[in-house]
Amino acid sequence: MFGLGTPELLIILVIVVVLFGASRFADLGGSLGRGIREFRQGIRDDDKDPSAPKEPPTSKS
Repeated sequence: MFGLGTPELLIILVIVVVLFGASRFADLGGSLGRGIREFRQGIRDDDKDPSAPKEPPTSKS
């Protein structure tokens, strides 16, 4: 994973918590999770587009 091990990730996490504070960090995580959930739902809804024809039209000759 980009050459980052556990110690490096912990250091990054500590820096983020110090910069933003613990409560702001929790809000940021919640917002990120909500955004990912909405993105996935949008992708699923796009696949179920009712306006797209499911079968090609057949000609009656």
